[in-house]
Amino acid sequence: MHRARWRPIRAERLLLPACLLAASLLAAPVSAQPAGEGLSPTLANIKATHTVRIGYRESSPPFSFLDHSNRPIGYSLELCDAIVEEIGTEVDDANLKVDYVKVTSDDRIPAVVDKKIDLECGSTTANAERGKLVAFSPLMFVAGTKLMVPKASSVTQVGDLKGKTVVVTKGTTNEQAMHNVDAKQKLGLNIVTSPDHEQSYQMLVDGKADAFATDDILLYGLIARHKSQDKFRVTGDYLSYDPYGIMYRKGEPQMKEVVERAFRRLASNRDIVPLYNKWFVARLPTGEKLNVAISPQLEEAFKVLDENQ
Repeated sequence: MHRARWRPIRAERLLLPACLLAASLLAAPVSAQPAGEGLSPTLANIKATHTVRIGYRESSPPFSFLDHSNRPIGYSLELCDAIVEEIGTEVDDANLKVDYVKVTSDDRIPAVVDKKIDLECGSTTANAERGKLVAFSPLMFVAGTKLMVPKASSVTQVGDLKGKTVVVTKGTTNEQAMHNVDAKQKLGLNIVTSPDHEQSYQMLVDGKADAFATDDILLYGLIARHKSQDKFRVTGDYLSYDPYGIMYRKGEPQMKEVVERAFRRLASNRDIVPLYNKWFVARLPTGEKLNVAISPQLEEAFKVLDENQ
C-alpha cells in the first residue's frame, strides 16, 4: 500500500527550544501528502490501490476476447495497455497492476458509472446518448450493423427478413438499429436478445434465428474464430454507423487528458497502424485471420491525432 510521507520527529529535535518544536509540530501535517492528493477521483483511487481495473469482453474478437488459455487479449486491450502506461506516468507508479473484470454488452456502462472498472476495453460504440453517462477515448475503429445469415439463406438485405426472427446482443446499438429499421420498413420482425455475441451466434447455429445482427467486424471475427466460412456469410447494407472508443468515467478532465495523451503517443510513434494491422490483418494468436484493411476514415483519424501534438 502507498503510505503518506509523514516526517517523524527525531530525538535530537526534542532539544530544540520550545517555540521551534511547536513550529515543527504544526508544520508536520502540512508537509504530509495523502495518496492521490491533487488527482482526479479515478486516478487517485488507482494511485492508492496501485491497480487499474479493466473491463473486457469474452467474445468480441479481435477487440476483446479470450485466448486458448482463457486470458483476455485483443486490439482494445492493447490500447488500454498504452493508457495504463500513461496513467502510471501521471500517478508516478511504473508498476501498476491490472485487474481484469469481465463485462457484457448489457452491464458495461453501469460498470464504468458505478466505479467497478476504470476502463472498458471492448467493442463499444461512442454515441451522444452514451456520452451523457460516460466518456470515450478518441476513435479507435469504425463499424456498422450488418446481418449474418446461413450460406443457404435467401436473405441478402434486411427487407428479406420480413416476419422472420433476428437475434441481437442485449444492450448494443445494434438492438436499437434493428428496432428502428423494423418500425421504418414495417417488417414485423421478431427481435430476440441474448446476453453476449457468442450466445447470439449460437442461436443462429441452432436455427433459433434467421439472422444475427451486429457490427460487421464482429460478425467476421466470429466466423473466423469458429472457422464457419462455409456455413455463414455477412450480408446487407449498413444499418447503423458505429464509431468505437474506450470508455471511462465522465467528468474527469485529468483522466481525459491521460487517455488522449496515450492515443497521441501511439500516433506520433507510428505505433497505432501496426497495432491495427496486428489484430485485423495478420493472423491472430488464436489462429484466425480477418484480413480487414484499415478504412480511409480510421486512417485519417489516426493522422489527425498525430497532427494535434
